[in-house]
Amino acid sequence: MGIREDVFYEGGPHIGDLIINILLGFTIICLPLTVGAITRALWLRYRITNRRISVTGGWQGRERTDIIYSEIRKIVTVPRGVGLWGDMVVTLKDGSRLELRAMPKFRDVYNYINEKISPKAKAVSGSLGEV
Repeated sequence: MGIREDVFYEGGPHIGDLIINILLGFTIICLPLTVGAITRALWLRYRITNRRISVTGGWQGRERTDIIYSEIRKIVTVPRGVGLWGDMVVTLKDGSRLELRAMPKFRDVYNYINEKISPKAKAVSGSLGEV
């Protein structure tokens, strides 16, 4: 029997990201942003637990990335949509980055993840902007 894994957040990107990008799509110039938002809404899923961060995405949701908290070197958040959602960039010890785009309740998710990472990672993590 394995160790219990408690889910803090499970779901897709914030619906506001899709709505704003669809509205911007009417300008034609922002059409690539609209396509990206639709793709995220269809196939991107986040799962934040007490043991790991899992991101399922890619074309038809076929790619999955799992990281454990001890691998995290730094987390940076950027508020979007008047602060209703935000983007998070998780930098790992090997230098690779994992983007969590249009994360709902990103401040709560950031605080939850921040409790689980090393003190050294906490010291260099934070927000790039406040609303």
